[in-house]
Amino acid sequence: MVFDPGGRSNTGPEREQMRDLTEFMKVLGVTYNDQSLLDTALTHRSYLNENKDVKEHNERLEFLGDAVLELVVTEYLYKNYPNPEGELTNWRSALVKTETISDVSRDLGVENYLLMSRGEAKSFGRSRQLLLANAFEAISGSIYLDQGYSAASDFITRNVLCKLDYIIKERLYIDPKSEFQELAQEKEGVTPRYEVISEEGPDHNKKFLVGVFLGDTKWGEGTGSSKQSAQQAAAVAAVKKFKK
Repeated sequence: MVFDPGGRSNTGPEREQMRDLTEFMKVLGVTYNDQSLLDTALTHRSYLNENKDVKEHNERLEFLGDAVLELVVTEYLYKNYPNPEGELTNWRSALVKTETISDVSRDLGVENYLLMSRGEAKSFGRSRQLLLANAFEAISGSIYLDQGYSAASDFITRNVLCKLDYIIKERLYIDPKSEFQELAQEKEGVTPRYEVISEEGPDHNKKFLVGVFLGDTKWGEGTGSSKQSAQQAAAVAAVKKFKK
């Protein structure tokens, strides 16, 4: 494994030994013809600042993989569901959003193989989510370049599209803030108001507690690594309470 949670950089002769990605390829279910593509997909831009011998990072692969991911998901939804465009768009958004693919990336153990700077290695919350989501897109792009669209599609189907049934069942494609606002305006005739109740932690690892109110009545609370994610969590709690 190449990512050291303690924040140490992997440089010099040790790097060659540590970059044996054979076990990780087994996890991915992909045997690369050109393993350097996977190596690049797992190299964050920040790593180059501390390792001048490394010339490539994963942003270009991320750019490509983002397009591949969206096309695979869009094609699958189009071929398998006769639903209106609006519903398909919402489902696709739920599948490819940062939260979903960062969870997939974490489940695959991508964190254990990422090369990043000491500072980036200490990131948490939304920053870490974005880093993991971007790495998943870069891996998808690397598979596309190495083995073509079919292999990339198989990889995305196994790891992302498998979540669709759960997303539909739990209605996770519906934005909770929008849903609560519709309910509140329909039933109470008021628009929800979100307030930060507290925040704690250093700048790189903030935790916010947000409440959502209708008038002076608090309908829900939520925590998150950003105000936006805390608002979403508060809205989820409010919707559940509203529907009881």
